[in-house]
Order: sequence, then C-alpha cells, then structure tokens
Amino acid sequence: MMATYTFATMGTVASLIFDQRRPDTSILRAVEALFYEDDKRFSLYRRESEISRIARGELSLIASSAEFRDAYELAAEWRLLSYGAFTPERPDGTLDLSGIVKALSIDKARLALERNGISNVIVDVGGDALAMGTHRGAPWAAGIVDPLNRSRLLCSVPLEGGDCAIATSGTSERGEHIWSAHPSPYRQVTVLAQDIITADVLATAILAGGRETRDDMTQRWNIGVLTVDHNGALEMTPGMRTTTLTMNAAPT
Repeated sequence: MMATYTFATMGTVASLIFDQRRPDTSILRAVEALFYEDDKRFSLYRRESEISRIARGELSLIASSAEFRDAYELAAEWRLLSYGAFTPERPDGTLDLSGIVKALSIDKARLALERNGISNVIVDVGGDALAMGTHRGAPWAAGIVDPLNRSRLLCSVPLEGGDCAIATSGTSERGEHIWSAHPSPYRQVTVLAQDIITADVLATAILAGGRETRDDMTQRWNIGVLTVDHNGALEMTPGMRTTTLTMNAAPT
C-alpha cells in the first residue's frame, strides 16, 4: 500500500509518494524544509527574497549567496544550450529563475531521500515528477492532464529505468507566463527525461520555441515529447512512452 506526504510550496502542492510506508517524520520535514528555503530565496512574490532584492537593485548578483549564483549559472548555461528558447530573464530584464528552481528543489529532495536509504518514491511538485526506483517491482506511472478538460487524462506514462522524470509546461493553469518573441503553437508541452532539470527546462523551452525547438531538442537529448496545440491536436515523439492514450496523437 502506498503512503503519501503532502505539503504546500512554491505556490502549488508537493507530494512524496512512497512505495510502502512513510519514512520517519524528521526526514519528511527535512525535505519540506528544502523547498521552503528555495522558495524563500528565489520567489519574486516574497519581498525579502534574494531575487526580489536583486530586482529592486538592493542586492547585486555578485553579492548574492553561492546557491543563488549556482542556480543563475545553471540557468544561463541552459539559455546557451537552448539557443535562447529558455531564458532566466523576463522581457523587461527582471531576473526570474522560476523556470529552473522547482526542478532544482526536486533534485535536492532526491538526494536527501537517497542519503536516508529511500529508493522507491515519487517526488511530485505541481505535476512535475521525479520517479525513483519502482512501485512493487513495476515502473511508476504519471498521468498527463488534458489542458482542454482538466478533469481527464490524455494518457499514462510509465517512468522506467531507475530515476526518470516528467515535466509539463503550459498555459492552462497559470496563463501566458512563458516569455517568447513569437506566439507558441502549443498550449501544453510534456517532456520525459532521465532527470528532472532536463525535463523541466526543455518543456519550458519547447513551449516557448515551438516545433523547430522541439525537433532540435529531440535530436540533441534523449527525451520524449508530447505536445498539445491550441486546437487540442496531439503530437508525440518516439521517445515518449505512453499507455492508454485517450486522444489521437500524431507521431513525429
């Protein structure tokens, strides 16, 4: 029987879903604290966060914490790798690391759980999930929500191969929040990858960059992609392993 530990963080809900019983409460609270500390440092909705102080000119990037600078450096690297489709700034120049911070926090949770000998668990934050190990010897699975009808799933995706991650970027829940020079043909993009940072960053990049970016990313990274356009049409790349597909998806 699975056990779940849930808490609010980063404006959404996080869930730790365990294959069997929940670990000691101290471990759960330590994981929750990791997300709290990252939210306190990186949230533009917190007036006293490092990133808000940088935005107001009260703190320079060079004077920020080592953890903040590391996150910015990683985001800047992904901007180069994605040819600008992923960016750590808003159009007005305001530094915004929300496109990578949640994934970094999920990865920190993974390391914390591994250090405590916990291997069969899903870390899910707002629908972006990292699967560790298996569920009773079988792969974990993640459902992809239909952006046109959020009461149903488009499909179920098996999360196989040890650690495996899936992330979705879209406009159905948060509106138009992805910064792009051109309108995206996609309403929603889901990426399956071996790590949560790659999955999360590339889902954002493909939503911003469109089909050309999707085709480039699938050639350069070992990922699977499922896209939904504004008319509800689906396209699925060969790397996306899905079961119980409920709508017609065109292979790419």
